[in-house]
Amino acid sequence: MNDSIILPEGLTKTAFAKAVEAFRGVVGADNVIVDLDRLVPYAKIMIPEDEKLHQPSAVIIPLSVEHVQSVVSLANQYKTPLWPISTGRNFGYGSAAPATAGQIVLDLRRMNKIIDVDPEMCTALVEPGVTYEQLRNYIEERKLPLWISFPSSGPIVGPVGNTLDRGVGYNRCGEHAANFCGLEVVLPNGELVRTAMGGVKGGSAWQAYRWGYGPWVDGLFAQSNLGIVTKMGLWLMRKPSASKTFTAVWNDLEGAAKGVNVLRNLRLNNVLENSLLGHLLYGVACDVPRNALYKGPGAIPDEVVAEIAKKAGAGIWNSLATLYGTEEQIAVNFKIVKEAFAPTGAIVLSEEEVGPNPVFQHWKGNMTGRPDLSEFGIYNFRGGGGSAWFAPLAPARSEDFKKQVELVKTTLAEFGFDYLGGFLIGGRHMEHVCELAFDRTDPEEMQRAYLCYDKLLQVNAAAGYAVYRTNTAFMNKVADIYGPAQKNLNRTLKRALDPNGIIAPGKSGIFV
Repeated sequence: MNDSIILPEGLTKTAFAKAVEAFRGVVGADNVIVDLDRLVPYAKIMIPEDEKLHQPSAVIIPLSVEHVQSVVSLANQYKTPLWPISTGRNFGYGSAAPATAGQIVLDLRRMNKIIDVDPEMCTALVEPGVTYEQLRNYIEERKLPLWISFPSSGPIVGPVGNTLDRGVGYNRCGEHAANFCGLEVVLPNGELVRTAMGGVKGGSAWQAYRWGYGPWVDGLFAQSNLGIVTKMGLWLMRKPSASKTFTAVWNDLEGAAKGVNVLRNLRLNNVLENSLLGHLLYGVACDVPRNALYKGPGAIPDEVVAEIAKKAGAGIWNSLATLYGTEEQIAVNFKIVKEAFAPTGAIVLSEEEVGPNPVFQHWKGNMTGRPDLSEFGIYNFRGGGGSAWFAPLAPARSEDFKKQVELVKTTLAEFGFDYLGGFLIGGRHMEHVCELAFDRTDPEEMQRAYLCYDKLLQVNAAAGYAVYRTNTAFMNKVADIYGPAQKNLNRTLKRALDPNGIIAPGKSGIFV
């Protein structure tokens, strides 16, 4: 065993070697990795911290639920912390690396069975390693009338990991945390539990009814370290007979702010079932490197952005949504949409009027079940491989929209970074998702990115806002923002269910 391995906290090299042999006895020698060269992919991060702070001591690759149970039991025996991952592609949030160095990554990606897809009930039951692309292919090969909801990284990530981290998609089932139904979980003591209706022997409603009997516990396993999810039920969208994607465009912040209120009301009235509002520069950054747009100091100035918009014939703020239903329903609802946006000064264009615009087609695909990786181009915008997603949550109101843009854009510019952001309007709330792109190969810029993210947290907290998810470098600080009462409750639950602190120490700032 290499002397450079970072051991789990409190373990000697001898004790760790015994643990490794015990794990190999369960999953096989080839499925326990301690070689430093093979650990490299699991330590590679994009966030603004040194990789050594997130270096795993080993990787275990279980092939079954029984493997996971046995590994957890041994982890308790040897006091080795486990960091579970599904596909390990949580880019900009920590990727596959653990929150603290020395943890053993439990890589579940080879547990990738699609157990069931029910086209009548519009449900699926999947293991953690299943990707969205795999599920989509399964549905299309069988010509099932279903659409999946997926995030922008859809083809290569999976519904279990994304849903547990409260990720979002773009169709009728886009609020992923509200559209799963039933979990199978290995608890920190190695016991197996199926939540809600899954506890009924011989039952058939596990993916039909979320709540079961007694306390609803499924939420305890989202963004937490209280268990390892080995199966998840999903609610899927029935493929509609027709759909129409459209865009509403503004060149001014005030008009876009009015648009937020319109989008909220259309969502609350169920005229719209999805909606986003993005800044021009985000879409441009997915396709064009920064040095082709601006070579001056600091953040790209507003006047340069305006010129980019003018040359592209695009708006600075662009909303997109898709109407679903019959042709008749869509015609009525599109009329309602256009009338609602008229007082905001928006230019409303249907998909026929927009034509083959690649950015528009990408978002249409996200809303109609066709994932692609075009948004990954944003990782090439600045160069250097640095990414940290900043995602504060706010009420879907025009005044909050303007405050959010001002807070985030001003703070980014203070540190020399560009505003690459947009809002996912969920009805009463909106997620303000922003990419902090930086050069990881430049130590000064990486330090500046860390300080920028830290200040973004501070200024938002001071204004009453907080992120709804974060990367592994800032989990403790975000937990502090949510207050001591929540932190103490989470610690109490952790101590009760996982007294040895085996599962993902530090996840969401939760420790024993």
